[in-house]
Amino acid sequence: MSGQLKEVRDRIKTVNNTQQITKAMKMVSAAKLRRAQQAIVEMRPYADKLNQMLRNILSNLEGGADTSFGEERSISKVCIVVVTSNRGLAGAFNTNVCKAAFAKINDEYAEQKANGSLTLLFIGKKGYDYFKNRISGVEFNLDHVSLFEDLGFDNVAKVSQSLMDAFENHEYDRIDVAYARFKNAATQFFVAEQFLPVAKLDKSDDGKDLKADYIFEPSMEGLLQHLVPSILQTQFHKYLLDTHASEHGARMTAMDKASENANELLRDLKISYNKARQESITKEILEIVGGAAALEEG
Repeated sequence: MSGQLKEVRDRIKTVNNTQQITKAMKMVSAAKLRRAQQAIVEMRPYADKLNQMLRNILSNLEGGADTSFGEERSISKVCIVVVTSNRGLAGAFNTNVCKAAFAKINDEYAEQKANGSLTLLFIGKKGYDYFKNRISGVEFNLDHVSLFEDLGFDNVAKVSQSLMDAFENHEYDRIDVAYARFKNAATQFFVAEQFLPVAKLDKSDDGKDLKADYIFEPSMEGLLQHLVPSILQTQFHKYLLDTHASEHGARMTAMDKASENANELLRDLKISYNKARQESITKEILEIVGGAAALEEG
């Protein structure tokens, strides 16, 4: 019985230590989440409005070198950017991002995968860890896997610029980004979104084309040459900030749930410990009483 009590005591100690770790990780994630949430909340309205403006402009311009980012081509070579975190302990966060990318591949790019014309570019180590043993015949690009170490705009812009250059040079005909769109600490949306070419605007409710209502000065060509890459870089930066905030929200929620589970486990272990202790005391009392009775009879 004493061995059983010692085993339960050791388990209680282990769970207590684990709970301290999960509580500390929750506090760290909460602090990081506040900064990451502020960054994406401040940027999203600006990025979304710029993206809407870009789609509006490119939907109503004729082709040409300055509008190549809106050029629809026959899709033979595809790149999917998979944006995950570098660390785990965030529940199903990274898995759900990868599932969104997998669904995109199966639904739209099965032919390109079969032809060996699909590239997966990983930002964050967990995406590569997920795909490396689950998919074959696909090129893996690990050049930017550690991008989350520096999410400054200038650093991220180097990656988005390299993707834009690859699209312009016909290295890829379609570039999508699988990421987590942040809503709040408990809710994230896992999507695979078209990055290039810029998606065209839908028609209005009455079936008429939506026309761009902008005045360009000094010239449309000069403005587009600088405006379009800048907007695309901002949009790509938003993908990473969204995922960054989603990661910390998911980790904070996961650690909170782990702490709650530890509480429940501790309660059950303490009940088991008290039962075992009562049984041990009862057994000792019975032995004492039995020994005293035997002495009286003797």
